[in-house]
Amino acid sequence: MFSQTTEYALRAMAWLALSPGQLVSTTALAQATKVPEHYLAKVLQQLAAAGLVRGRRGVGGGYQLSRPASQITMTEVVRSTGRIERITVCPLGLSSHGTNLCPLHRMLDSVAKDALAMLDGKTLADLIDQPGMSTPLCDERVRPVTLSLSANGA
Repeated sequence: MFSQTTEYALRAMAWLALSPGQLVSTTALAQATKVPEHYLAKVLQQLAAAGLVRGRRGVGGGYQLSRPASQITMTEVVRSTGRIERITVCPLGLSSHGTNLCPLHRMLDSVAKDALAMLDGKTLADLIDQPGMSTPLCDERVRPVTLSLSANGA
């Protein structure tokens, strides 16, 4: 149902959600998500254009979420790189069908409607915060390290 690009975007966003406040290099993100680095760079550009991530170039640079994971919906991520569209008129342009969809297109529209409803109600935080479930993309031996800074920034 989703393109490879959308799958890669979802992987990257999940990993960044697991690394709040950290800049994650494209190389590290590619390794963690098992996405080819050059392909991931293009996906990250799309995510940045959609306002979902922000990046910093150079030594010590990388990417991070532009907002807290609880404020980024799964629908936003999917729509930044792909499409799930409802079918409102016959995709074949058959005038005899118009808005009266045939059984095939009615079923496909129903699937799209259900997928959008499921994604729209979920955020990245919902994805990564499921007690008792495995962490997305993580071998339990290799997890992102969350840094906490003291009040003085040290």
